[in-house]
Amino acid sequence: MKHKKFLPLLVILMTFMGCDDFFMICSLNPFYMENKIVLEPKVEGIWMAKPLKASKDSAQANSEIWEKIDTTSTWTIKQYIGKWVVKNKKGEDSTTYKAEKFYVAKLSLRSDSTSYDFKVVLFRVKETLYADFSPRNKDALLKSKLASNSFMEVHTLAQVSLINHQMKLSWLGSNCMKDMIEKKRVRVNYHYVNEVKRLMLTASSEDLTTMIERYGDQPRFINWDDQSAKLEFNHLN
Repeated sequence: MKHKKFLPLLVILMTFMGCDDFFMICSLNPFYMENKIVLEPKVEGIWMAKPLKASKDSAQANSEIWEKIDTTSTWTIKQYIGKWVVKNKKGEDSTTYKAEKFYVAKLSLRSDSTSYDFKVVLFRVKETLYADFSPRNKDALLKSKLASNSFMEVHTLAQVSLINHQMKLSWLGSNCMKDMIEKKRVRVNYHYVNEVKRLMLTASSEDLTTMIERYGDQPRFINWDDQSAKLEFNHLN
């Protein structure tokens, strides 16, 4: 029922923004199951990002995929610490803190006091590390390509590679997902928006996790080096 209420708004937003702007597949549900979530301290810190080219088309200017905010911001990634204020037995306010099992990626420009936040949930499938991104700050909607592909708090999926002080993220592309569905390589629920010729995944998190288990490590189905939306991160601290 919730998805049915979102779909009319989805059509309006996708028509307004244009299909050429979308390079990542989006899902109304998380790509992970709770029992797959992991914490990885190596992702924490302050990073600078630069675009990477897809290996299948070295001539492609992948920098054009990203907005300025994505590649000129500092990315501060930290585990989220929840804060609750409750009444103790004396009726006084008592503050409790708890480390949650997800991270917050904050994009900040030196020239702009505004920051753009994303919730990042890390999870492993067959020993491979993935990240589920969803926006926490709607101000990023029209300034970040990552956010514009994640409107309505929907989710995008990236494979994560950590080597020394460097991190690489490769997002599952909409064209790759469309190709797998059309060739019946994968069967997941989705909604196709005729106005912009683009699909949105509506499958359950369980079905999405099964899809990753079956195809995530198979380059003939999902070649992570050939995805259009890729970023390389280098530590600043």
